[in-house]
Amino acid sequence: MMRWTAFLCFVLAGLVPHTQSQEAGKSSADDWVVATPATVGLAPEPLAAMEKAIRATEFKKIGSVLIARYGKLAYEAYFDGDASTLRDTRSATKSITDILVGIAIEERKLSGVDARVLSYLTERGRKMQNPDARKDKITIEDFLTMSSPLECDDWNDASRGNEERMYLVEDWAQFILDLPVRGRMHLGEKTDSPPYGRDFCYCTGGVFTLSEVLEKATGARTDRFAQEKLFGPLGITDAVWVYSPLNVPQTGGGLRLTGRDLLKIAELYRTGGTWEGKRIVAESWVKTSTTPHARIDDDTEYGYLWWLKKFKSGEKSHAAFFMSGNGGNKVMVFPDLDMTVVLTSTNYNTKGMHQQTEQLLTDYILRAVQP
Repeated sequence: MMRWTAFLCFVLAGLVPHTQSQEAGKSSADDWVVATPATVGLAPEPLAAMEKAIRATEFKKIGSVLIARYGKLAYEAYFDGDASTLRDTRSATKSITDILVGIAIEERKLSGVDARVLSYLTERGRKMQNPDARKDKITIEDFLTMSSPLECDDWNDASRGNEERMYLVEDWAQFILDLPVRGRMHLGEKTDSPPYGRDFCYCTGGVFTLSEVLEKATGARTDRFAQEKLFGPLGITDAVWVYSPLNVPQTGGGLRLTGRDLLKIAELYRTGGTWEGKRIVAESWVKTSTTPHARIDDDTEYGYLWWLKKFKSGEKSHAAFFMSGNGGNKVMVFPDLDMTVVLTSTNYNTKGMHQQTEQLLTDYILRAVQP
């Protein structure tokens, strides 16, 4: 989703493909228990075919593919860099923001998803442009579900709140809160209520604004809160954030993590909020976050900054909730398969980028799953 053309530059390192070798049953340096695909019910032939197709560049700019099943790392291949390479999965960061909000609520530092954003950012509210009573009522849940009334749409280049315009100014949160309320044309006087009562409109700036809300609520800058409450307990030591011109961590995208660490985030939610027997986020929050709260299209729904969709392979269909970012980046959980998948790519801003990684998923990875 995030183009960053006006704001960010990045360097791609290690262009030589590499496959990480592992021994079944051996615990890796970062707490992963590894297994061969066959021991966790994954046929090796489709995975080998996938790797061959990627190396033959039938799929463009794929960085890494990791698969865990039953909590064991069963497949790990690198086509750009290696296991230590930090992956810029762009808007996949948003789902991590959901986790931080859930932890802050569980610790009673945030009162709940119904809390008004401006109750935490009162000074910003006092100088806010385009004042409107509806803006005063914007809640944390409105930003978690991409359904605030603000005229902010990253999928519309003409939108006043498009993220590319945000990156051109210094104060990103004020930019978002200054936006007018959006309007919608309709045919005839009668309008239908949207599914779940929310109109979805993809807005990175709203998720960034939650970074400031979290800091006000917890008393800690969001990156430090994340390291103490989430990354530290998961054994994640190498996380690199993007910061706004005012040095506020960008919770809407750009966080760099390794493929294995991204897989840990997926495993945390697969297990209902625990890692190695230790609870990190409330099980009720995991369930709420991955329950539909808005509808994007006929095939896709949205939870609290998590995407919800079914993927079909052959005659079988499997429901997933997942993190998603520009380039076709995907961090996925398949509850019915006890399986998590990380697909990273630098195929940014290209047509078909998400379809490409979804094809890897349906044509190879899901096809490898044995009954």
